[in-house]
Amino acid sequence: MRTDVLNELRLLASAELDSRVILTVVLSGDRRLQERLREIDLLPLDSRIRVRLVLDGASRDDLAQCLRHALEKAGNPRLLTPGLLDTLTDHAGGNHRTLMAHAHELLLAGMERDVAQLDEKLFFELFTQTPAERPRARAGRSR
Repeated sequence: MRTDVLNELRLLASAELDSRVILTVVLSGDRRLQERLREIDLLPLDSRIRVRLVLDGASRDDLAQCLRHALEKAGNPRLLTPGLLDTLTDHAGGNHRTLMAHAHELLLAGMERDVAQLDEKLFFELFTQTPAERPRARAGRSR
């Protein structure tokens, strides 16, 4: 987000000289947002932040448990090979969103190829290509 936009949010949130809150702003981001708020132009905004919640990356075990839980709830706990589950958690970088985005792309590719179980071979086929080389998976929805 541009500096001028962030400063405009600060002004909107501090309208009426803090006597009453007109606008509540929730900023969400990774460590880069924290660093950005420490820039000289954004220090007034940084000083007005009342509550901060900093989350560390999820552990490999937490990511694996999350994925197993999702597979269980979806009704197919054996959809991924154990090797693929390990590969996904290793490549997620501690990020649940990345984990689920990769799993989603794999699921779509698996549906297009009509495979019964997703494996690490499919992972490497999909994710070693550049985004321009990847076939766009489509979620088929009939109307």
